[in-house]
Formats: sequence, C-alpha cells, structure tokens
Amino acid sequence: MKSAVETLSPTRVKLTVEVPFEELKPLLEDAYRSIGSQVQVPGFRRGKVPARIIDQRIGRGAVVQEAVNEALPKYFAEAAEAEDVRAIGQPEVDVTAVPLEDGQDLEFTVETDVRPTLELPELTGVAVSVDDVAVTDEDVEERLTALRERFGTLVGVDRAVEDGDHVSIDLSAEIDGEQIDAVEGVSYEVGSGNMLQGIDEALLGLSAGETATFTAPLAGGDHEGQEAECTVTVQSVKVRELPELDDEFAQLASEFDTLEELRADLVRQAEQAKKYEQGIQARDRLLEQLLETVEVPVPDGIVEAEVHSHLEGENRLEDDEHRAEVEESTRKALRAQFLLDALAEQLEVTVEQPELIEYLVMSAQQYGMDPNQFAQAVDQQGQVSAMVQEVARRKALAAVLDDAVVTDASGNPVDLDELVPESETAAAGEEGTAEEAATGEEPAAAAEAQEGAQAEEPAQA
Repeated sequence: MKSAVETLSPTRVKLTVEVPFEELKPLLEDAYRSIGSQVQVPGFRRGKVPARIIDQRIGRGAVVQEAVNEALPKYFAEAAEAEDVRAIGQPEVDVTAVPLEDGQDLEFTVETDVRPTLELPELTGVAVSVDDVAVTDEDVEERLTALRERFGTLVGVDRAVEDGDHVSIDLSAEIDGEQIDAVEGVSYEVGSGNMLQGIDEALLGLSAGETATFTAPLAGGDHEGQEAECTVTVQSVKVRELPELDDEFAQLASEFDTLEELRADLVRQAEQAKKYEQGIQARDRLLEQLLETVEVPVPDGIVEAEVHSHLEGENRLEDDEHRAEVEESTRKALRAQFLLDALAEQLEVTVEQPELIEYLVMSAQQYGMDPNQFAQAVDQQGQVSAMVQEVARRKALAAVLDDAVVTDASGNPVDLDELVPESETAAAGEEGTAEEAATGEEPAAAAEAQEGAQAEEPAQA
C-alpha cells in the first residue's frame, strides 16, 4: 500500500491511497467465497461455486464492491497511522480506481477532519492570580439561615400565596386541547424556579382552592420544548417558621453549647469554602490563560455536526438565535478539549483503573444513579474510551495547576494542597477537589450514558 497526505487546513487533510492488486487479492477471494455461500447455482454445492461462474451470474462488479467495502476502513486506518493523521469526525471517501480486472489496483482518496497540532507554551511555573479570601457577615448569615431552615417547620396559613411560600398544587398541561400530563399534590416552593416557566407568576396571589392558567414550554417528556396550556390549582399554603437564634438552637443544630461557638464555627466553614473556591478559580483561570495563549483551531465540520445533533435533540433546528449560542459554546468546549488532549499527550498522562472507577462513581452520584447501572450504560454505549479521555484531561490540567504559581489578589501565595473542602463543605454541595473538576464541563460521555440509562422525566418535571 502506498499513501500520501495533503494538508488542506490546520484541521483537515486529504489522504491518497493506492492498494496493489496482489495486496487486495485476499479480500477479493473472501468476497467470492461470501457471495458463493449465498447463491444457489444448479450443478454446484452452496459455497463451491467457481469465481468465473459468479462473474457470469452475479457480475464481477458485485464482488469488487464487497471487497472494496471491506478494504476501505482497513486501508484508511493503515494510511492514517502511516501518515500520522489523527482523524476525527466522518471522513469523505472517493474511490478513483477499482480492480474490475485482475492486475488492476484500488485507488481512493479520503478527506477528513483531524485533531489540530498545537504549540504549547512552557507549562512550569505558570502564574495564576485568584481572589482574596474574604468572609463577610452575609456569608455567615447565609449559612446560619440555611441551618435554621433545616430545623424549621412548615405551618399552614390562611392567606394568598407569597414569594417563598410552600404550596401543595395540582398541575396539568394540554396541547391543542389534549391533556399531556397531570399530577396532584405536588409540593413546591414559590420562587425556587425549579418547575415550569411562569408558574411562580401564576401562583402569586392565589389562595387555597383557587386556579390559574398560564402558557409554558414543557421541560421533559415526548413534548419537551412545546408550548402547553397549563392549569395550576392551590391546595394549601404553608410558611416555614424558623427556630429562634439562641443557645438552645445551637445545641439542637450542632455539637456546640452556645450560639457564639456555633457562629465561630460557621465563620470557619465559610472561610474554608472560600479557600476551596480559590482552587476552582485557579483551575478555571489557568485554562482560560492557556486558551488565550495557544491557538486552537476547531474543525467546522465537527462543530456543525455537534450543533445539529444538539438542536435536533431539543427539536429547535429552526431557532437561529439558539443555534448561535450552541455553536459558540460548542467551539469553546472543543477548543478546551483539544488543548487538554495536547497537554495529556505532552505530559504522557496515563489513566489507571482505580482512577476511572473513581470518576465513574463520581459521575453516577452527580446524576443520582447507581454506580453499577451507570457503568453498564457507559459500556453498552461504547463510551468507556471517552470516559478515560475525560479523566486524562482532568489529570493533565491538574498536573499543570500543581506546577503553577498561584497567588491571591494581595500577592500572597496560595497553597492548593490546603484547599480540599472539609466534610461540611462537601455536604453543602461543593463536591470534589480542584483536580476532580479539572475541566469544569459536564463530560458528553457521562451525559450520554445518563440519558441512555434513565427513563424520560414527566412533562411537568
């Protein structure tokens, strides 16, 4: 086999491949055997039909086509490896010569997008600046309020709904007069914004037993994104009464005896959380600096395919404004991926099995799934290699961050090893470490696995 490569752009190449007849001959013989086993010719047993009879009855072209179809992926892969072409996306193949007669060669060209070759800067001692750790009274009060709400009680009130109330509602949705979904007795905190668009405005001012209608796009199910006529009825209105701030509350909500001790501990927690935020900020700013420093071209074909798939999944192919937003975010994500892949390659990052397992467990927890079920979904959808790549990217950025010189806005050095959150910080929802969240993006592989493993949510969810 002979091959040559022509660079069309930093992200696209054209491979020219020539396969001598003698090299292709075994595939032609395999094609004759395959076709011979499928046809019945009088006077010959199945699978024993001579090649000349197949040429007469079926045609040489059918044999050549089967052989060429088998040959193209094989020789494309060999040519790409020989020419050090890292192909991505869907290649465009053009067969320019086929061996219709013995002795003729197979010739074809392939245009394909490729991973760009990047020139990375010096990675040791990169200077990164983060914000100072500054705990305010508002930070402490926010934690104190959250703690009081955990120990608060819901009490029914006889008045119209106000922002922040907890209501029990019945909710239904119709499209063109047909009921799509309906639920009863759903609990909802007014103003939380975690249900349908417009529901907060519809609820405000209603009293128990009253009904309102509004129009909103459905958030899930077969009709996701479609406008529906929604009807909401208030069954009850409750407010959360918070316990008094005193020593008795401190003893109820913590291991401390006095409110003063509890406040001091909340200050410490807030400070620890701010330090952890420094680590996240250092990671994000390091990646931003590298993306500003390194030119990372992105294949237009890959972007177009990703955007089309995304919009098709949302049933919003005609939404030009949303298309522009998705295209921008897709290009940014691909630039980050290519950069991190280049870092992982240069740093010779390897991923061990325990690291992959830890990442799978973390991703499963993120989606509220059983780790075994999540791992099976990843395997069934062929996403294991993509997950390995995600881990490698995170390790690569973490390695560069480990060698970076991080200072706060006041010029004080920041020790990233001290920024791992404590248990109470993690319990508050700030999960993981700077290394574990190195890309700052939800991996596509994890999202695809989650979508394939979980049933669709109700339209009202």
